[in-house]
Parts: sequence; C-alpha cells; structure tokens
Amino acid sequence: MATTTRSRTQARAPLTKERVLDAAMRLADDGGIDGLSMRKLGQALGVEAMAVYYHFANKERVIDGIVDRVYQEIDVPVAGADWKIAMRQRAFSVRDALLRHRWAIGLMESRTNPGPASLRHHDAVIGCLRADGFDMAATATAYSLLDSYIYGFALTKMNLPFDDTSDIVELSETMLAPFPEGEYPNLMAFLTEHAMLPGYDYADEFGLGLEVVLDGLERVRDPG
Repeated sequence: MATTTRSRTQARAPLTKERVLDAAMRLADDGGIDGLSMRKLGQALGVEAMAVYYHFANKERVIDGIVDRVYQEIDVPVAGADWKIAMRQRAFSVRDALLRHRWAIGLMESRTNPGPASLRHHDAVIGCLRADGFDMAATATAYSLLDSYIYGFALTKMNLPFDDTSDIVELSETMLAPFPEGEYPNLMAFLTEHAMLPGYDYADEFGLGLEVVLDGLERVRDPG
C-alpha cells in the first residue's frame, strides 16, 4: 500500500522545466537527438504533450536546455589560473562530457538561444586566455584550435569500430584478409607493434596530442 501511495504522489508531482530537461537528457542519451520529441517527452513524464509545451515552446527550446545542461558538466576556467593548466583541464572535461552525451557533439556551438552555462563557459575561456597574454586575435585562434582538436578526437573515439585490444585484433584480421600478405606493410607494422599491444587504448592518445596543441599555442601567444 505504501509503495502504491508513493507512486501516486510522484505521478502527481508538478511538472517543471527541470523535470522536463531531466527526461529529455535521458531520452537523448538513450536514443540520440532524433529519439527526442515532445510526444515522447510527455510519455516519459506520464503527461500529455501539451503539458510539455506549457514549459517549452518547441523541441528546439528543449534542445537549448539540454545543451546548456552539458555545459554545466564542463569545468570552467577560474580567474587567475595558468592558461595551460586551465585549458588542459577544460579539454579533458569537454571530451568526457561529449562521450557521455554522444548526441551533443554537433549541437554545442549551434544554438542561437544559448543558456547561461554556455555563455558563462565561453566568457570564462576567453577571459582566461586574454588574462594570460593572448590578444583577441590569438584568443580566437587558440579557442578554435583547441575545440577543433577536442571535438574531432571525441567524434573519432565514439565512432571507432572497436573497444579494446582484442577487438582490434579481430577487426584487423577481417579488414586485411581479402588482400595479399605484405600489401600494406606500414599499416600492419602499426597494428602489430602498437595498436595490438596489451593495454592499448586509443583514448590515451588524447593527452599527448593536446600537449602538442598547447605547446604550439605558445607561439601564437608570444610570436617573438
């Protein structure tokens, strides 16, 4: 009886923007952005779609809200932080957020109605770079280069056809089987001498590549 009463109480809980966004995040994480609709949101919340429209005018406004939720998960550079340390921490935080919310990668910079977390994030990144010696043109270059690397790596990582070393071995055998032995010696050397080694994880490449980007940005920061 207590369980039934509790369930009814939860069902009667008032619908709020936060509850709608919670459900929208779950739907997007489970089925991608195409799996998100006002009708499905209503079903997930146990209400009619019109109740969702009371809080959000359309699906695009819901997407604005959940994109801002993703920005809330990303570490924001703090005032006075060393730019390299701050950008390194941010890069890993952005990558991890994108891998948690695979649907978000093509939407983070597309919103024409961004939320406060998004605006706060961009303002803090720009402020951190400017405070540590980047002029405005160099700040734009640094921001663009960092995000191109982060987003590109995350997109590659989430679309790889393997998860671990055993998958790589099986995949490489399947890919190369139709071709004569020795046809692609450099690719085979890469696989056998690096990718197939125990413990190999493509995600580990991110940190080294990021250091190359950060070191290169030193020249943008101080051309002399």
